Amino acid sequence: MSQRKDLQVEVVELKGSAYDIGVKQGAALKLNPKWRQQKELQTDEDTVEARKQIEKVSPTFLKEIEGLAAGMKININTAIKLFGGYNTQMPSMGCTTLANDSFYVRNYDFNDELYDARLVLIRPDNGYASIGFSQQITGRLDGMNEKGLVIGLHLVNEKISQKGFLATIVCRLVLEQCVDTDEAVLLIKQMSHQYCINFSIMDKKGNNAIVEASPEKQIVRKNTQLICTNHFESEQLNRKNRAVINGSLDRKKYLSALEKEKLTPGSVYHIFNSEHSPLFFKHYKEYFGTLHTVVYCPEGLSVMIGVGGDCAPYELFFAEWLRGKENLPAMLEGKIIN
Repeated sequence: MSQRKDLQVEVVELKGSAYDIGVKQGAALKLNPKWRQQKELQTDEDTVEARKQIEKVSPTFLKEIEGLAAGMKININTAIKLFGGYNTQMPSMGCTTLANDSFYVRNYDFNDELYDARLVLIRPDNGYASIGFSQQITGRLDGMNEKGLVIGLHLVNEKISQKGFLATIVCRLVLEQCVDTDEAVLLIKQMSHQYCINFSIMDKKGNNAIVEASPEKQIVRKNTQLICTNHFESEQLNRKNRAVINGSLDRKKYLSALEKEKLTPGSVYHIFNSEHSPLFFKHYKEYFGTLHTVVYCPEGLSVMIGVGGDCAPYELFFAEWLRGKENLPAMLEGKIIN
């Protein structure tokens, strides 16, 4: 018989220089049993290429990694390997996104034991402030920046790969460097991609796009209503899909049927977060269990979040946080089926 299991997401606030942000996170990770084990993986592995590629796309990101190394008291090669997101293995995961002019809603499906369980609000000295869920600390699964730009990732195929960046790092850099959908698309096309990924993007003006990114080629699809799951649709790239994509196709079909409904951020949140929804999954051991539901509203810079399923949403006001007026909870709590 299945049992409910508590799931907690830590709310992390980071401000200052990239190096100081790294040091603060590193000091916290040093006290965390999960990451204390990683400290034992001290490596002298050659990370010259990874360091070069990271510095090329974002010297400030490299500074954050240096800060993480200092805060955790590990060598820089180990920190680059753990947090650089270049030529690093990515496990299978699933994600479902729907957006219109007023909201971007997303379910993230993965394994709870490998989930960072961190919602990060970051205000770097050099870059745009953002709110989003981290993965491997420095990456972002999804997020929204102070300009109202929203992005999320959707893994298509992890079996096809070459040297490049994880999608989590691409999302992080988009949030930090880009103002709108056009700038996000340009940055994504300029970066090297390790796996086959969909990026779903929306900006404050309602402009949206899906970028189908493979290691060899990136195809941009623009939509009147953004719907994105875990398969490529373009003729140029659909041969790179997994052998079985029925589940992804079914979710896309269900979302398409919702187009006729008058959805609000509140109503669409409950459609996604209900444990009886065809968009909600409980296969956590198979890396396909819904861990969070998030609704980003770019116009007012607000966020609705559910941890686990059938959760009353937490409402956070990012705009107020930017003004120094939002008091955030230390943890967001919910339950999943164990």
